[in-house]
Amino acid sequence: MGSLDSANLVFQTFPAPDSYMYGVLIKRYVWCGLFTKAIALYCDMLQELTLISSFIFPSVLRACSGFGDLGFGQNVHGRIIKSGIESDRVIQTALVGMYGEASFLNYARKVFDEMLARDVVSWSSIISMHVRYGQPSEGLKLFHRMMLEGHEPDYVTLLSVAEACGELGLRLQSKSVHGYVVTRNIESSDHSMLDNSIITMYGKCGEFYGAQCLFDRVSNRSTASWTAMITCYNHNGYYELALKIFSKMQESKAEPNAITMMGILCSCARLSFLKQGKSVHGFVIRNYLDSDNDFLGPALIDLYANCSKFSTCHKIFDTARDRHIFSWNIVISGYTREGMSEEALDLFIQMRARMISPDEFTIASIVSACGNMGSLNLGTQMHNYAVKTSLLNEFVLNSLIDMYAKCGVLDAACKIFRNQKHKGVVTWNSMMWGFAHNGKSVEVMNLFDQMYLEDQEMDDVTFLSAIQACSDLRDLEKGKWIHHKFITNGVMNNTYVYTALLDMYAKCGELWMAQRVFDIMPYKSVVSWSAMIDAYGMHGLVDISISVFHEMIESKMAPNEITFMNILSACSHAGYVEMGQLYFNSMKKDFGIEPQLEHFSCLIDLLSRAGHLDEAYNIIISMPFFPTSGIWGSLLSGCRIHRRLDMIKLIQENLEKIDDTGFYTLLSNISAEGEDWNQFQNVRSMMRTTGLKKLQGCSVVHTR
Repeated sequence: MGSLDSANLVFQTFPAPDSYMYGVLIKRYVWCGLFTKAIALYCDMLQELTLISSFIFPSVLRACSGFGDLGFGQNVHGRIIKSGIESDRVIQTALVGMYGEASFLNYARKVFDEMLARDVVSWSSIISMHVRYGQPSEGLKLFHRMMLEGHEPDYVTLLSVAEACGELGLRLQSKSVHGYVVTRNIESSDHSMLDNSIITMYGKCGEFYGAQCLFDRVSNRSTASWTAMITCYNHNGYYELALKIFSKMQESKAEPNAITMMGILCSCARLSFLKQGKSVHGFVIRNYLDSDNDFLGPALIDLYANCSKFSTCHKIFDTARDRHIFSWNIVISGYTREGMSEEALDLFIQMRARMISPDEFTIASIVSACGNMGSLNLGTQMHNYAVKTSLLNEFVLNSLIDMYAKCGVLDAACKIFRNQKHKGVVTWNSMMWGFAHNGKSVEVMNLFDQMYLEDQEMDDVTFLSAIQACSDLRDLEKGKWIHHKFITNGVMNNTYVYTALLDMYAKCGELWMAQRVFDIMPYKSVVSWSAMIDAYGMHGLVDISISVFHEMIESKMAPNEITFMNILSACSHAGYVEMGQLYFNSMKKDFGIEPQLEHFSCLIDLLSRAGHLDEAYNIIISMPFFPTSGIWGSLLSGCRIHRRLDMIKLIQENLEKIDDTGFYTLLSNISAEGEDWNQFQNVRSMMRTTGLKKLQGCSVVHTR
């Protein structure tokens, strides 16, 4: 029983096999996946018999699907029509399946529409095809027609419907599908299959609670169940929970597969968890889940790129047998994101040399790299290439706006923005950022007002740009209004936006409100602490600024370079020399932060204001940086305040190295105050020789 060899032997020894015997053997070949033999036997039958049973054709059509020979399948379809059996429901369902498997959805739909009687199998087949080939809306329309015609869907139909609802993010419909499954007690041969599909559907629709409840009720969780829940966590941004449930999966002794590991690698990549990602990589290698990096290669590349480990990233990329465009895009975008724009361009050149055509994501990354480099010429070339190859989607257009803005060509950026018919929130944000990058804060606010009036979608980036513009304009009333809109829009847990609000209130003189925003922040980053320290420092409340700094240290938040800049600046304005020196010396000693030119500048300003001019001068000539005009200007100001004209003559030789109007003006004023008119004339003469002019003073009045 069930022996294909025995069946072959009987068939070959039978003197005159009829159509039914041919049909049985062809069907057996198809069941065993021997599609070529099935087609060959069908051809032999055509030569031996004139009358052919309709029973044979569904198996032959299935063999054509499996073998991928649409041309032969169409010949079989022609014979079916000539035989006058094209209205047979089983044959029509087989034809729908064959055309669908060959990706000829139009042919499949034509056969389906011509069917006089459709059963649940034919309905399920055509619905599945539309969903599989990127037409989930049409699949749901067909499902609606199926229900109106009185057909009861089975679990196969509902698998496709659940997938369609997930792809479209239809929350209400997804709950209806789940309710139908429960009330009709629909089960599959593999009971968990439909549950897993519904979990995935809920995850894609953002119904995290529904997915979690269903998962908790699944008693016998298969690998697919665990994988579906991991995918759900990832889709909703709960990456740490995805890693936790993977640990529970291992405890349950369920064996993860390559799809499971792809989800876990995604979690590690989004969290930049290098250590955990390496452990997952080791697990994949030890269990031979993807020895050639063909399936998991892109996920591994994404992990190491997000963790800035480009040497490992390149090693995996170079050893992958089949480099997908997705892999090239990950590495190129990773380089661009990390500011390694030249490396991104080199990789793009390698990609083109291998005759691999870029897609929209490739173009967008390279355009961004051009913007980072300020390479307008190359960016314009990429723009032209995108136009010629019809790759100008919204993603690429947003990158072009960003690139032109970074290159200072705001007219080009504005033109692209105006010509976009459908502007998403990213498009608006890109244009707002472009204005902000070029110091056009008024234009940023105009765009924000336009978004509000047109009832456009706003996200945390939108509010961040608008609040920073208010901060630059010192527009407190507008800032308060945007703060209100920020709350009513439900964007409540973004540390960057809270920090921008804090900075805006501080710069507008509302210190109590800045402190209130700081107090209610759900998470205080190093940037938030630094902004609060700077807020008190800029208002002369240096003791409170120092107190906040020490509170930051006690909270186990390590300061960074900006934190020290702010605390040193506060000490400078208050004349806290010993305290400022203490903080400067602790940078490297206690926190491993190498002082930069800006920190030296603050220290020199502090010493100069306090009259420690010799010490300030010794630091200038010994520091590992070339002193700027600002540093010499701080020392000169100190000399002026403390009447150290002897030191002015000592540093006179550095004047010729500095091309700064303010420096020369200060020096001439000091000479005039000391009644050294010869020196005064020399400095003024030097300014005329070098073409420098004293800048005229001006006042700005902000009107409402």
